[in-house]
Amino acid sequence: MLGHLSFGVDDLERAAAFYDAVLAPLGYVRVWTSPRGVGFGAPGGGDKLALFAKPGEVIAPGPGFHLAFDAPNREAVDAFHAAAIAAGATDEGKPGVRLHYSSTYYAAFVCDLDGYKLEAVHQ
Repeated sequence: MLGHLSFGVDDLERAAAFYDAVLAPLGYVRVWTSPRGVGFGAPGGGDKLALFAKPGEVIAPGPGFHLAFDAPNREAVDAFHAAAIAAGATDEGKPGVRLHYSSTYYAAFVCDLDGYKLEAVHQ
């Protein structure tokens, strides 16, 4: 349904390094870089997430909003969470099965450096 999603970030270099680290375990890479922004997606493909420098203007969405990334397996969810915490994210839900969704819904939640809530999920 979605072509791509873009976020404004306070510090582009810091955000790009964060997303390089947390998306790698999920199989996603930086697919473009410019002075104004960076884009991430599957290797050899277009961007599905773009980050644009908006110093002093960033206001992360409030409760109810989060971005979920598909993970190829549970180990990738674990690695996403570990990489995010190591890169300075806030833990919003350690890796595990979320039975309130289904018995096969394995996910982890973090809040990135600009306040965006992120999820990695394998179903």
